[in-house]
Parts: sequence; structure tokens; C-alpha cells
Amino acid sequence: MNNIKHLEDFKINVKFKLSALWTAVMFCYIYGDYFSLYVPTCIAGFISGETMLDSPIKLFAASMLMAIPALMIFLSLALKPQLSKWLNILFGTIYTAIMLLIAITSIAPWWTFYVFLAIVESCITLLIVWYAWKWPERNSTPETIT
Repeated sequence: MNNIKHLEDFKINVKFKLSALWTAVMFCYIYGDYFSLYVPTCIAGFISGETMLDSPIKLFAASMLMAIPALMIFLSLALKPQLSKWLNILFGTIYTAIMLLIAITSIAPWWTFYVFLAIVESCITLLIVWYAWKWPERNSTPETIT
């Protein structure tokens, strides 16, 4: 008896894969920042103004850093394939390096969740680089209609 069901499947365009991966990265970033509010003394630091982002310039730099992955969700779908490929490789590599740096420097026990998310984010951004690098080429010969 063969009761295995064959479910319908279809090939997902690389643009959609990249967009979905950037979306997953953004969710991890947001959850990491949200969960950090539960770390003891974090809220007190916000109230007293003693945070890593304690100046307008640092806050603006952090905003720029987070704007890029958010924009890549849309740009991965909207840009021409060649430009999208290289931007995904570039930013995927940069954000992998950033998250690995965070993973190896966040060693306090309360920040274990942050290290975990940084590793997950690194894996996702490495997938972004992989999918962009392996972007399929279009057939150069048009199909003939007979």
C-alpha cells in the first residue's frame, strides 16, 4: 500500500526567496530588540539616557543600519536582477559580518538570546548571499512557437 500523498509544489522565483529571507532577518532584529527590554536594568538605562545610542549621531547611524535590510525586502523584488543580485551579495555579506561580531561579543548570561538570534540572522544572511550568488541565468535562446 502506497498512501504517500504527492503535494503540489512549484518553483519559487529567487526574488521572492530573497525578499522572504530579508523579512525573516527583520523579524529577528525586531524580536532581539524587543526581548532586550526584559534584560534587568535595560529600562532604567533608557530612562537615564545611558544606552549605546546615547547621541543623535549614534541613533541616526543605527537607523540607517536598520533601514537597509528593511528596504531590501522591497528592492529584492523591484530591482533589475543584476543590481539586485549584487546588492543582496553586498548587504548579505555586511550584515553577516555584523551579526557574527555581535554574537562573539555578547557574552553576558542575560544576552544569550541575543547571541542565538545573531547566529540565526547570520545563517539567514548567508542564505541571502548563497541564493543571490546562485541566481539562475535566463535562457539566451527564446522558445519557438510551432
